[in-house]
Amino acid sequence: MRRIISTDKKKRIFEIIQIGNQEDAPSRIFDYFIVTVILCNIAVLFLETFDGLNAFRGLFERIEDVTVAIFCAEYALRIWTADLLFPDDTRPRAVLRFLFSFDGIVDLLTILPFFFLSGFGAFRILRAARILHLFRINTQYDSFQVISSVIKEKKNAILYSVFIILVLILAASLSMYSAEHAAQPEVFQNALSGIWWSVSTVFTVGYGDIYPVTLLGRIMGVIITFLGVGVVAIPTGILSAGFVEHYTRLQRMQDAQAYKKSTAAILVEPESDYAGRSIKEVETMHQISVTALIRGDLVVVPEDNVKVQPGDILINMKL
Repeated sequence: MRRIISTDKKKRIFEIIQIGNQEDAPSRIFDYFIVTVILCNIAVLFLETFDGLNAFRGLFERIEDVTVAIFCAEYALRIWTADLLFPDDTRPRAVLRFLFSFDGIVDLLTILPFFFLSGFGAFRILRAARILHLFRINTQYDSFQVISSVIKEKKNAILYSVFIILVLILAASLSMYSAEHAAQPEVFQNALSGIWWSVSTVFTVGYGDIYPVTLLGRIMGVIITFLGVGVVAIPTGILSAGFVEHYTRLQRMQDAQAYKKSTAAILVEPESDYAGRSIKEVETMHQISVTALIRGDLVVVPEDNVKVQPGDILINMKL
């Protein structure tokens, strides 16, 4: 009996900490509570950097302690209920799947900096992804799942484009060494010394801390910059095309499912009410919308005055 009660409580806790629905008030309240905690935690993270607010540093630290404690409690509950999130797996495997899932990694990265990695507190901003789930911004398509799917589909093309970029960076570094070593031996000491310059140039960042001074070096710099603009745009184009293909495929699947749900084929029997009536009469009497009429091997346009005959098949779009 205690086991059943414990299981029921566990299931209810799981329902509450998951993204709630409009009918489940506790779950919705928990969603808004967690979002409030996330926003407070992120706000404190930024406010602590203002010297003019040092008088409130004690308050900021207490808010940070409380919010991180809530994050830890939520993380523990999600680990505890992982077997309900992945019911087809054993409990150890379900826990591992959650720990290495996107949500599990984000939750861990937002907690660890408070205890061990103070310099990585910016990871807490990743928690803002929870807000996307709350407001159903990615209900129709799970954004992170789409991203991972596109990357998997286009991984070969992406790896090939990254390889081209690496080749261009190394070639640019070697070329700049050849052109600038004599004029700037302390800057371009060897063929790999120009990698920082080539990276900032290929990606059109241009920090300006290292730059060519010779005429040949500057000409090469202009050429490499133009090449960088074109080469760096390749992965962007691949991913953009992948997103368009993925969303188009999902939309077609949804349209097909909606069409199947909203249509039906009606075989007209000799004794049915459909036989002998016009399309308009059939639509009016039975509250349907006839989109096509199949008569033998023919597809007849369902005009209002067309008479329905026994053996006809009416393609009905439900109203």
